[in-house]
Amino acid sequence: MITFKAKSTFGRLAILGSVAVAVLLAWFGVRWEIANMLGELTSPIQPNSLEIAEAAVNLSPRDRLPRLLLAEKLKEDFTPESTAASIRNFEDAVRCSPYDYRSWIELGRSYEQAERLDEAETAFKHALSLAPEYTFPQWQIGNFYLRRDRVDEAFAYLTKATEKSFVYREQVFALAWDYFDQDPARVEQVAADTPETRVTLAVFYSVRGAAADALRVWNSIPEDVRARHLPILKNMTQRLYEKRHFREALELARQAGIDPDAQFETISNPSFEKAFGDSERTLFGWQLNRSDSKVEILPDANVKSDGQRGLKFNFKGFNRPSLLYLSQLTAVQPGARYRLRFMVRAENLRTGGEPVIDIVDAKNDVLLARSPRFPVGSHDWMPVTVEFAVPDGTDGIHVRTGRESCGEICPINGIVWLDAFKLERI
Repeated sequence: MITFKAKSTFGRLAILGSVAVAVLLAWFGVRWEIANMLGELTSPIQPNSLEIAEAAVNLSPRDRLPRLLLAEKLKEDFTPESTAASIRNFEDAVRCSPYDYRSWIELGRSYEQAERLDEAETAFKHALSLAPEYTFPQWQIGNFYLRRDRVDEAFAYLTKATEKSFVYREQVFALAWDYFDQDPARVEQVAADTPETRVTLAVFYSVRGAAADALRVWNSIPEDVRARHLPILKNMTQRLYEKRHFREALELARQAGIDPDAQFETISNPSFEKAFGDSERTLFGWQLNRSDSKVEILPDANVKSDGQRGLKFNFKGFNRPSLLYLSQLTAVQPGARYRLRFMVRAENLRTGGEPVIDIVDAKNDVLLARSPRFPVGSHDWMPVTVEFAVPDGTDGIHVRTGRESCGEICPINGIVWLDAFKLERI
């Protein structure tokens, strides 16, 4: 073992040298930390970001982040000198961190903006070679090729970007949707053939109102995968319902368990045998509004025309001009003609504005037909029939209670029962 005596000249020099080395290392370490922090935390849009970037580069010339900050700032000035300086700093950032694919992507972007396209392609490819399993390089090189109208190459890479990333899936689908003029066949060519990708694609179609495509793609997903995405299914159902694509919304509502018994061209729960209520529990079943104490609405097991019970309306001086208290939305065929049948019974019904059943276009809320007025007085069960035509472009109708107009204040007293609704195509 060799020891140094601090009292000797050699010993003192050794100690001073060690201290000097430690101070120098600490100084360079502090400079690097400060420069790195400035490069990472400073936004190029800050008013003094150019001065900060230059100071950070001076503190640590071999640090990637300050170089990138300075390059981004210089890129904002479109003069040839500033563009060249920006590119040099992007190149320096790559030299500082040659295995960081992000630096190569930024370099590729700068080359492309300067119309140095061959060099840009090389940089993007190198970034991809450094991170072949990452989505971001696939997305970047795909967009580069798309901007160059090299469509097949572009979507080959963009398709790979849809495999693992939900975020990039939606962006790729949006690119293809716009680029191919909303052609679903072309959009689906760029979607990776995985169940999770098809889930995202179905949602994508529903957001854009492509209801038939949303339903078709959703039905192509394996049942066990669909079962794992019940919240997504419910959101899609509500979205298509709100966009008034009722046939597709009906099928999804059945799968989601919202309206499992609802059928196309059919009145659900036609004789009020099952519980029904507000729109939080159903989209295609009876919806009931009990907001007025002057009309009591409830099932009646003692008075019925069909099944186990009818629906009773007990009017106690109700005087509002409208009677929107019972309604159901039914999916129908556009352009078809239908006949609605139901049964009505009354006891001591007195009013100048008799109740009716209205058929309303659910797409634009236009009245299509109105049933005959319910006779006043008392009578046993009697059949009522109303025929109507569904306009082209409409695939849903509201069947709902209404009344004939008799002024702003027009009382109704007495009891009405409804039962046995049936919709049939003529």
